Amino acid sequence: MLKVDHASVYFRARDGRTVHALDRVSLDIPDNSFVVALGASGCGKSTLLNAIAGFLPLSEGAITLDGRQVAGPGADRGVVFQKDTLLPWKSVIDNVALGLKFAGIPRAIRQARAEELLHLVGLKDFAKSFPYELSGGMRQRVGIARALATEPDVLLMDEPFGALDSLTREQMQELLVSVWSKTGKRIFFITHSIEEALFLGTQVVVMSPRPGRIVARFDLDFVRRFAETGDASSIKTSSEFGALREEIRSILHGSNELRSAAE
Repeated sequence: MLKVDHASVYFRARDGRTVHALDRVSLDIPDNSFVVALGASGCGKSTLLNAIAGFLPLSEGAITLDGRQVAGPGADRGVVFQKDTLLPWKSVIDNVALGLKFAGIPRAIRQARAEELLHLVGLKDFAKSFPYELSGGMRQRVGIARALATEPDVLLMDEPFGALDSLTREQMQELLVSVWSKTGKRIFFITHSIEEALFLGTQVVVMSPRPGRIVARFDLDFVRRFAETGDASSIKTSSEFGALREEIRSILHGSNELRSAAE
């Protein structure tokens, strides 16, 4: 279990103001779960992900992974960012194997592991290519493979498909479901797209504008249905999917109105 317990984050802005970014957030991410945090820009979802990754210390509360306190970055948490952070001078396979190289894994073993992951994300024929030769979606697939290379307990994904066109984004969502169902990884994914959240999440948590709080939780099975059937269209056009989309839209709009009234 990855457990976030009453996590709060305050930081000092450049103008000297104290910014209350995250307020008493509690969240459990069990094995084989796909938890999605949904909210508008500035709601604290990236702050929460960075705290789980160990990049940002909490002001209050605690985060534990399988009973161990999260006190900094670690190989037990893989991270995929919105913009790919591939090294342009290294080949695709060397980018995927980079974390294994830092861990001192022998070259033959890390190359074999990288080849296995490139096959998983559908890029086995591009192992010797360089990042500039790939499309945006392909580069993100390399990023996912690299994050999985060290066999982390949790995969953290910071709006990884936000910069992609709509068709590529749908293809990447479906690829990610395939990777999740085959590996059984715990995934924490953040997005501002209601449809993306509903399609991917076994649980969706809706966050309010700053200070970020969880204002609603939904346990869902759309992603498991897709993993079993491969039929995204019937899921996204179902009345159940549409009703939940409108319910969450109302919650988000209500949270924004409350924030505007407070300001």
